[in-house]
Amino acid sequence: MNMLAKAALVDFCIQWLCWAVAATLKTEKFYDLAGSSTFFLVVVQTLVWGERYFTRQKVQTGLVAIWAVRLGSYLVPRILQDGHDKRFDGVRDNPPKFLIYWTIQGVWVFVTLLPTLLLNLKKNDLSLCARDILGWGLWVVGFLFEAIADYQKSQFRSDPANKGMFIQEGLWSISRHPNYFGEILMWTGLFISASSVLEGVELLSVISPMFVAFLLIKVSGIPLLEKAGLKKWGSNPAYQDYLRDIAVLVPYVW
Repeated sequence: MNMLAKAALVDFCIQWLCWAVAATLKTEKFYDLAGSSTFFLVVVQTLVWGERYFTRQKVQTGLVAIWAVRLGSYLVPRILQDGHDKRFDGVRDNPPKFLIYWTIQGVWVFVTLLPTLLLNLKKNDLSLCARDILGWGLWVVGFLFEAIADYQKSQFRSDPANKGMFIQEGLWSISRHPNYFGEILMWTGLFISASSVLEGVELLSVISPMFVAFLLIKVSGIPLLEKAGLKKWGSNPAYQDYLRDIAVLVPYVW
């Protein structure tokens, strides 16, 4: 079995085993933990399987691991504090439907990691180049956007004076979804770096950042939050001004 198939097997086995436990307990509280942990485990394991430990592989794997730890440390306390995740309303009590969500998470992990998995599979190395610096630079910018935006929102929500209000400060004053902007930048950067050594059909792994962008822009990210925002504050003139004046995703642009 090649490394990609082994990585996929590990990924989906984790999701389905977690689904079995979650469906039995009727809880989604460790869904995000399972996702971020799978990213960490799979990317580190493929580096070990590859047995080469080239600088590009180690840096790329390290960046994914850092992102996974940070995401998990942010999302897990949030779900424990909130007690539930609205995405799973009407789902957590329906095992077959619940399984779809866990399977989709497995697809998200594998497709998003694909450029890095292919990179860790490489047996031959090339010198670091401008593409690596560009890619890792984009990752740093994206990571800062996501981490700072999440921190600012967490601090805003923890202040009782802001209860029932929408955030429009810090990075949220230049983008309505700065964390998603950062997320897309990170995976775009990791593809750019990995593409330094990818060849032929391997370059189709550009689907990674495209898939992340599609999910956030068209499926589970922006559409759901924008709809919820309109339902909650749609009649608020200040919110209408915010929608008109602040970019949806890319600061100052779109």
